[in-house]
Amino acid sequence: MYEDILIAGFGGQGIIFTGKLLAYAGLREGKEVAYYPSYGAEMRGGTANCTVIISDSMIPSPIISSPLNAIIMSNPAFLKFCSRMKRGSRVVINTSLVNADVNRQDIKVIKIPANQIAEELGSGKTANMVALGAWISLSKIVTLESLISCFRDVISERKKALLPVNEKSLRKGWEFVSLLDR
Repeated sequence: MYEDILIAGFGGQGIIFTGKLLAYAGLREGKEVAYYPSYGAEMRGGTANCTVIISDSMIPSPIISSPLNAIIMSNPAFLKFCSRMKRGSRVVINTSLVNADVNRQDIKVIKIPANQIAEELGSGKTANMVALGAWISLSKIVTLESLISCFRDVISERKKALLPVNEKSLRKGWEFVSLLDR
C-alpha cells in the first residue's frame, strides 16, 4: 500500500495543518509517513503546499514530481499543479475558490464546495477539513477516527475551541463523497 497526496492552496487556508494532521493519523495507524511542507515567502495569502506519503513500506524520498492524489484549495494551486497529476489520479477540488475546468479525462475529479460547506457548519476556516474528509472517503488510507483522534496532538492550544467544528467538517466532507458514490 502506498499513497501520496499534494495539498495545495494559499497561506491561511490550513494547508500545512491539513498535511500534518494526515501525517499524524498515518503514524497513529503504524504506517510509514513522509511529510514535506512548503510555503512561499509571504505566509498569509502566499502559496502553500505540502506533500504527505503514507505507505506500509519504507519511503525512499518525500519529494514527488507527479502526485497520485491532490487536494486543490485555490485557483493558483489548480493552475500550478493540476497538469502534474499522474494518469489515474484522484483530485479533490474546492469549487468555492477554483472556477477552472479540468480538461483531463485521465484523472478522477471530485468537486466539492468546501468553503460553502464549512461556512454552513459555522466556520469558513475549516474548508481544509471538508476537503480532507472528502479525500479520506475516497482513499481510505487512514480512518476518519484516526484523524479525529489526532486533532488534540496537532491543533494549537489557542485553537482548541475549534475542535468540534473541525470534526464536523471532516465528517461532512466524508459524507459528501459517500453520497456521490451511491
